[in-house]
Amino acid sequence: MKFGVVVFPGSNCDHDAYHAAKHVLGQDAEFLWHKDRGLKGADVVILPGGFAHGDYLRTGAIARFSPIMPAIQEFARRGGPVLGICNGFQVLLESGLLPGAMLRNRDLKFHCEQVTVRVEQTDTPFTAAAVKGQRLRLPIAHGEGNYYADPEVVRQLEADRRVIFRYCDERGEATDAANPNGAVNGIAGICSEARNVVGLMPHPERACESPLGSADGLILFESVVTSLAREGAARTA
Repeated sequence: MKFGVVVFPGSNCDHDAYHAAKHVLGQDAEFLWHKDRGLKGADVVILPGGFAHGDYLRTGAIARFSPIMPAIQEFARRGGPVLGICNGFQVLLESGLLPGAMLRNRDLKFHCEQVTVRVEQTDTPFTAAAVKGQRLRLPIAHGEGNYYADPEVVRQLEADRRVIFRYCDERGEATDAANPNGAVNGIAGICSEARNVVGLMPHPERACESPLGSADGLILFESVVTSLAREGAARTA
């Protein structure tokens, strides 16, 4: 199985994602430059964290126009699994692959800390090996992680079970105190209507080995490997 890790000018978690897929999970992995127009046969695409194009204008607003994005959109349309992490989540929002937008954190401060999220749904390729209600200890590092969408969009996301991760405390309670950025309904991650595109603000790729303080993030990578082995890949040229 091959992971494709997209590299934008300003990406800084691309090597973390590559390391998790290649060296921790033992899968094939390759970097995909944002000016590429194909996905080099990737079975899974990861849009990593960082500051694509310096996050000028808005986070992800310039990256959405990168030459590789049409190939990613077509891959997603055909059911290929796409994971957007932090800045990658912001790019997915800006490109219309996921609904909503990111606002500045409610306290206007950059947050770099460990948080706990609760797995809300397990019928996505990135949560298939998790247990519903499972708590994951993951790091965050963002200034604009305050997920927002119109009330009707949020209502529909909740009704369609498309909220995949929610900030919670250590007991699994989704309290306001456990919400680090003011995200509506404590939303930390969502999926597309077809459930194959997932975006989240925390960094699972930085929590795949115990010496890093948590290996909870590995479940997302293990899930997609298990899912593709079971259901088959949507490999691209």
